[in-house]
Amino acid sequence: MSDLQIVPPSLEEQEVIEINRENYDHYNEERLTYKAEPGLTEELARKISSDKGEPKWMLNKRLTALRVFKEKELPKWGPDLSNLDLSKIIYYMKPDAKKNANSIGEIPEDIRKTYEKLGIPKAEREYLGGSGFQYESESVYHNLKKELADKGVVFLDMDEAVQKYPEKVKKYFMTNCVPINLHKFSALHAAVWSGGTFIYIPKNVKVDIPLQAYFRMNAKKGGQFEHTLIIVDEGAEVHYIEGCSAPQYTENSLHAGCVEIHVMKNARARYSSIENWSKNTYNLNTKRAVVHENGVMEWINGNAGSAITMLYPCSVLLGENAKTDYIGIAYAGEGQYQDTGCKVYHLAPNTSSSVLSKGISIDGGISSYRGIVDIKKGAVNSKSNVRCDGLMLDNKSKALTTPSMDVHENDVKVAHEAAVGKVEEDQLFYLMSRGLSEDEAIKLIVAGYIEPLIKELPMEYAVELNRLIELEIENSVC
Repeated sequence: MSDLQIVPPSLEEQEVIEINRENYDHYNEERLTYKAEPGLTEELARKISSDKGEPKWMLNKRLTALRVFKEKELPKWGPDLSNLDLSKIIYYMKPDAKKNANSIGEIPEDIRKTYEKLGIPKAEREYLGGSGFQYESESVYHNLKKELADKGVVFLDMDEAVQKYPEKVKKYFMTNCVPINLHKFSALHAAVWSGGTFIYIPKNVKVDIPLQAYFRMNAKKGGQFEHTLIIVDEGAEVHYIEGCSAPQYTENSLHAGCVEIHVMKNARARYSSIENWSKNTYNLNTKRAVVHENGVMEWINGNAGSAITMLYPCSVLLGENAKTDYIGIAYAGEGQYQDTGCKVYHLAPNTSSSVLSKGISIDGGISSYRGIVDIKKGAVNSKSNVRCDGLMLDNKSKALTTPSMDVHENDVKVAHEAAVGKVEEDQLFYLMSRGLSEDEAIKLIVAGYIEPLIKELPMEYAVELNRLIELEIENSVC
């Protein structure tokens, strides 16, 4: 989305923005109006639905999903999930705060301070068209600039959207984009989802400033299951940004959110995400887009946290000339396994996809690319280019690539390139001979390696991701 691209910050610009690890790792004393017992039951699914005043069709969807969840097994590929005890997760917690306040002053002080530490009010004032903040299972703040609302743009908490736009939600919520039975964690999500974001961009409306939502887990053994549903109508454009974080505990937490994006004819959507969950969190998220004729879907994904991440944003190119681009970076340090990648299904002629994935591993971490490009029969003149790179910063880390190409049509162009390696000794020697320390040299090499992603993010987010990775490197090489 060329009109949304922002030049990456210079080193001078980056120096004035400080990222403190404590901003993410601190936690507040629990203040909840409701906290479920650990484990998932039918009674809990009914409780969530009742609390939100949902229509019967949504309750039925939750109960169907619960049955599917019990039938499905954990994935037997990828990272080992055996240490994730789903019976110990707390699936629903309501903070002691007003729901969907539209003034920062209405947010309780402890939550507001967390919100301010994460820099969201400043970002909203300076370059966001709207902002939302979810704390535990519910949205505590939501705001949209009047000039966008006047154009018919809808930007709501997902719970509120069920009440105000029931027909649209019923049509698009976990139907043809992310079906309930896609896998065990999509079913889990459908059973206990709470909060999230609903966006509707009317026909031919171009939102040229980003909308953002931030999701924060605070409690021990907590789970967060926000649902994001974005509908970009014909000829419309939007850039949506999500941020996520959680404090560090010894007990495991679970994030199993869901993102569904519908890109209509001649529409364009960009979804940018920086996921910075703590290292006790299992990040098992599902993200999918359905792209219609001449539509464009862009994924910008950064992962710099969690014990285990399994995340593969997917584009289904349903209409002729549909296009998708994916740029992703995953950082894995000690005790982390980042299994990320991209899935693309070419279902129509003249569709195109471009995938660029960068993995970094240090201090025994594992970073792996796992992706699928599937070109169906009849998708003639389709094009796909995939490049997945892995960079290891020491001798005890791992970088893996497991791409899959499934091509059922002859008249297509498909290219794949993968490169896995360590930091070159001659690069380090050259930089250190110019007066840099080894730590500084490694950070400079990494900054160049991730530059394709950084240049696609708004400045504040580019700096945040750079700083997060720098902090992790500093902690590993000290």
